[in-house]
Order: sequence, then C-alpha cells, then structure tokens
Amino acid sequence: MSDATTAILLLAHGTPDKLDEMAAYLDKVTGGRPMPQHVIEELQHRYAEIGLRNEPLPEGPPLTRWTLRQAEKLQDEIGTRVYVGMRNWHPYIADTVAQMKADGVTHARVLCLAPQNSRTSTGLYRKALESALNGAFSYDFIAGWADEPLLAEAFAERLQPVWAETGAALGTRVPVVFTAHSVPCRTILSSSGESARPGAPVPADGIQNYGAASAPDPYPVEAKQTAARVASLLELTDADWYFAFQSQGVAGAPWIGPTVEDTLKALAAEGHKGVIVQPIGFLCDHVEILYDIDINFREVARGLGMQLWRPESLNDSATLVRALEHVLGQ
Repeated sequence: MSDATTAILLLAHGTPDKLDEMAAYLDKVTGGRPMPQHVIEELQHRYAEIGLRNEPLPEGPPLTRWTLRQAEKLQDEIGTRVYVGMRNWHPYIADTVAQMKADGVTHARVLCLAPQNSRTSTGLYRKALESALNGAFSYDFIAGWADEPLLAEAFAERLQPVWAETGAALGTRVPVVFTAHSVPCRTILSSSGESARPGAPVPADGIQNYGAASAPDPYPVEAKQTAARVASLLELTDADWYFAFQSQGVAGAPWIGPTVEDTLKALAAEGHKGVIVQPIGFLCDHVEILYDIDINFREVARGLGMQLWRPESLNDSATLVRALEHVLGQ
C-alpha cells in the first residue's frame, strides 16, 4: 500500500458555529430526540458566555479550531494526509469520507479524539464512520488510548507549573481534582454496582465499582487510569488528588458521578482554601472547559471560600501531537 493512498482520519464530537444552530446541533447529539426549549436556551447562554454569536467566528469555535490545528500539526510531523470528521457538526464524518474517497484514499488509520473508550463517544463515532463508508476505503480503527504514556505526559506538563504556583501561593499542597465528561448511568450498566457516597471525594485509589453486568463500559475506569498516570508523573500522593465527573446532562436520565460540585463542597468542608481542576478527558478548549470549569465551577468554588485554578488545555501541545503519532503507529 503506497503512502499516496493511505491517510489518517481523526474523529471528534463537533460543535455549532453560531448560536442559532443550537437546536439543529442538539438534534444530531441526541439522535433526533427533541430537547426542551429551556435546555436549548441554557446551552445557547453557555456558548454565548464563551464568545459564540449568531455570526460565525472568523477563527471558528474553539473545539473545531483546535481539532483542525491538531490535525495540521500531526500532518506536518508525519508527512501523511490527516483528515478530521465530526459526528455532530461540520465537517461531518460522511462529508470527510467523501472527500477522502475523492482524494484517492484507499486505506485509513482512524483515531477517536476521546482517549477513554466509551459507547457514547468511540462507539458512536465508529458507527457513524461505518454508515458513511459504503466501501469507500478500508480502515484500521483504534478504540481507546487512555493508557498512552505521552498523553499523561502532555497533561502533566500543563499541570506541573500550576501545581507549583498554587502551593507557593497558599503555602500548602493544593488538592487536584481530575475530571472527565459524565455519561448516562445506563451507558456503564451500573445495575449491580455501588457509587461513592454523595458528596465524598473519590481518592486516588478509590475507583468506583460500576457493576458486574455483562460487557460494562470501560470509560469510568479508563478515565481514572489516565488521571492516575498524570498524578504518578508529578509524584502526587493519594491525599493530593481526587476524581469527579463533570458536565452531567441538563435533561434526561441520571448521569454518573460524583459531580465536581459535590466534590468541591466536600473539599471545602475539609478546610481546603484552593483547588486545581484538570479535565483529563478533553484534548482542547470547548464549552465544557471554558464555561463549566472556568465560569461555573470557579463561581461554585468562590461561594465555598476557595480559589480554583485550571491548567491550560492541551490544544496544540507538541507532546499531544507526539502522543497521537505514537498511538497511530507512525
């Protein structure tokens, strides 16, 4: 197989380009399940708070901009064509597949830009890819790369200076709360498992048991494994770090926890005056970081008498690009 016919395809979630696309975007996210008007308006508010308007931003929304930048840097590094397909907005996976076919691609290495494998991310992206392919080209699909050492290194590089700064500012070791996006409880088949007691931080070694049902979703365990790797690189003790799930859905059935809000309350009750929140389930800035953490969680922390710091997102980190290259076997 020649290099001229081989390519890389990166899959991501997608995000609207402007506020008045929110209803159509959510229709894609939910697979056509109608969302209440108040939910649409709440999400429009959150996106407006991070700069989205009714006219497209010249540089594009953060998630799209940074994902395309990651693909560009990876292509420059490996010398192989790199494409991006989004499940829920432009550039759609189907449109990207059509472009790849037109460009003469006959085989692709496919990577989901959600490192922790879940039916709600990796599984749905692969399903969308298979629906779009129709024999366009053959592919190898990489599902889950939560244990990639260079991924942990990239997060640790962002966390280390903040960890040092906060310790110096407060004169004490500041707890780190690693986060990943929550998923619906039904996703992880938690019918027979127990979750942590409400409001209690989950310690470094406290990986929750989400049930012994058949074929459980690996996502919650893989998310905490990534966090543990980052903590190990910075030599954080079990007392230094915790894990929480963020950005639970604003409508529908229950989502997994503990929540960041409950974790912050528990840490404040233990006397902490500061906290670092690092999302390790996200590779770049978007609404779950720029609004949920930088605006909402910071306000929650302030109300509890705590300062909140967040390390810079990976975005176009050179170490992240090396991680992508390594995972793809380039």
